[in-house]
Amino acid sequence: MTKEYPPEIYGGAGVHVTQLVDRLRNLCEVDVHCMGAPRDTATVHQPDPALEGANSALVTLSTELRMAAAADGADVVHSHTWYTGLAGHLAGELFGVPHVLTAHSLEPRRPWKAEQLGGGYRISSWSERNAMEYADAVIAVSDGMKLDVLDCYPNIDPGRVHVVRNGIDTEVWHAGGPADPSASSLQKIGVDPSAPIVAFVGRITRQKGVGHLVAAAHDFDPSIQLVLCAGAPDTPEIAAETERAVAELSDKRGNVFWVREMLPTEQVREILSAATVFVCPSVYEPLGIVNLEAMACETAVVASDVGGIPEVVVDGSTGTLVHYGESDTAAFEHDLADAVNSLAADTSTATKMGVAGRERAVSEFSWESIAQQTVEVYEAAQR
Repeated sequence: MTKEYPPEIYGGAGVHVTQLVDRLRNLCEVDVHCMGAPRDTATVHQPDPALEGANSALVTLSTELRMAAAADGADVVHSHTWYTGLAGHLAGELFGVPHVLTAHSLEPRRPWKAEQLGGGYRISSWSERNAMEYADAVIAVSDGMKLDVLDCYPNIDPGRVHVVRNGIDTEVWHAGGPADPSASSLQKIGVDPSAPIVAFVGRITRQKGVGHLVAAAHDFDPSIQLVLCAGAPDTPEIAAETERAVAELSDKRGNVFWVREMLPTEQVREILSAATVFVCPSVYEPLGIVNLEAMACETAVVASDVGGIPEVVVDGSTGTLVHYGESDTAAFEHDLADAVNSLAADTSTATKMGVAGRERAVSEFSWESIAQQTVEVYEAAQR
């Protein structure tokens, strides 16, 4: 059960589900239930038309009711994110089967979502709490995420929380240019491949720390080109805020390239491969698949030390971790700039970190292993 499924993917949870389902099908029968536009690859559920124009959280809950009803006959129901947690809980209760929930993020750790959802944030928070506390098994995507789950929801038995990390398809994510050189996205946006490139890929949301990166970039070395693949803003307010900040940065230093549309995988891979440094300035990140994608493309990573990121990025080996403290964001931005400048000026070290990152992605984050671990959680939940 998932909100996102190809071709409609906009975040890490959607990537996770897509890759997991592909490997799970070698181990068990999988039926995918999702939301959005009709497609042939999954059962798609739509909201109650009578709720058109209602708060988006209520619309989502109505879709979940239909999703729950359609789960009759399943041996296990597996929900992803709060968008399907209620569906998983209700299906488990209705049909007497285990409900397994993967925690990709936690509403209590994202208070800024109230800015986007208003009263709907209280509904999404209730829905998540209910699903978490009653699930037969909770999968956390990192050790840090497990700690967060138990901190936010102390009623959960720690024995029901299993760590199964996110993964990476290293055949899709690898170093190198586009298959068709004439289709180069870097060439299209005017980036000079011979000069240092610092890249960011992510949604425009408080969680991803885009504002901190833009602030830090005022102190980047002038030779550095900043490529921002940043779109899908959470709210009109944060969209306008980012617009102003990027415009001010461009006026001051130039060498800023902002790609606002969500690019196809091949084009993102080209940008990550070409980058000297990939930056992940997140203020909250259960694991951070995008760091794995950059590492698989042999790119050194500069990232905040929050959540599960230190379980992916090895400080001093595959990149540099920068401490994030909510009480002193100016220090975080200063240290972020220093870390980026240091690696951009030392291409030999950046290259070594990129190679080590690729090796780590291949050896530690295989989707085949993750699928096997997931099936073991299913089997344990059925006992």
